[in-house]
Amino acid sequence: MNYHKHLNRTACAALLALCSASVAAQSRYDEKFVAYPTYSGNDLEMTVSGGCTIFRLWSPKAEAALVNIYDNGHTGKPVEVFDMTADAATGTWTAAVPRELYGMFYTFQVKDNGRWLDETPGVWAKAVGVGGKRAAVIDMRQTNPAGWEADCGPAVTHFTDVIIYEMHHRDLSMHPSSGIANKGKFLALTEHGTVSLQGLATGIDHLKELGITHVHILPSFDYSSVDETNLQYNTYNWGYDPQNYNVPEGSYSTNPSDPATRIREMKELVKALHDAGIGVVMDVVYN
Repeated sequence: MNYHKHLNRTACAALLALCSASVAAQSRYDEKFVAYPTYSGNDLEMTVSGGCTIFRLWSPKAEAALVNIYDNGHTGKPVEVFDMTADAATGTWTAAVPRELYGMFYTFQVKDNGRWLDETPGVWAKAVGVGGKRAAVIDMRQTNPAGWEADCGPAVTHFTDVIIYEMHHRDLSMHPSSGIANKGKFLALTEHGTVSLQGLATGIDHLKELGITHVHILPSFDYSSVDETNLQYNTYNWGYDPQNYNVPEGSYSTNPSDPATRIREMKELVKALHDAGIGVVMDVVYN
């Protein structure tokens, strides 16, 4: 008998058995996940309506849930804590506070297997305090720049006509000779008439003269590797380490401590590009 051939057959059989066991385990996991109740409403996270602030968290596996209220976006202890009520049919937990909590911050906390997990702003958070650890209660209408309701990107008739320029918010404007006042910020691309020391167009004017149709912007969501409380240290990253998927990155705003500022300034960036006839493609990281 060929000894090496026997070893190869044995190894292949063992590998096949391992793969089969892995597939079976994954299948059982998938079946368990699919069995979770679903929620199709559009009010996950936090809504303010009728003088009340309503929190809703999807966490079907949780044994208990809390919402912690803070008067500060970064430091201090909760000023109030509310128990959340489970809805087994949808897998969600809710808490209704009978007043509008504009200007306050919050986190969710769930108990799993008898242990309270770390606080989280929730994956659906749209506004956060500096550092991104606490979500913020703000009126999103107050973040709209003038003309935002009518804003619209350029129409695309044929996708083969699209000319895309990849850019990073900070890289595009940080050079000392860029002539841009808001270097490294969302607002950098709202400035017109900026030139280099050689008199060459920079910023949005440079993008326009290139003849591009779209910019592909590297991650703009809130990521964790840059400390928004210590921006004087000139920390830098491309942003492929998401922290809050639906919140703009604070280091690109002129005031990361104000939850509304980063949102308003990113909207101003998008509108400025649209007004210049340039579409915006956002780079996202969900893997």
